[in-house]
Amino acid sequence: MSSMEKSELFKAVGKRIKELREAKGLTQVDLAGKMEGEFDTTNVSRIEAGRTNPTLYNLYRIAVALEVDLEELVRVF
Repeated sequence: MSSMEKSELFKAVGKRIKELREAKGLTQVDLAGKMEGEFDTTNVSRIEAGRTNPTLYNLYRIAVALEVDLEELVRVF
């Protein structure tokens, strides 16, 4: 596994989330709506763009909403 800068990691995870979301035919609004608890669409946008560091719990919530394992969600290598 190669070393990755923090910003590169955020972008790679965000890109992976976007790929999985689009493969399921979901919009960012759909994804936010499927997540347990309240989650704003702008947060989905920031995560997918790699502009924020999502918490482990939020990554878990996204994985559940996308019906994938957390491991699959963060697989960037």
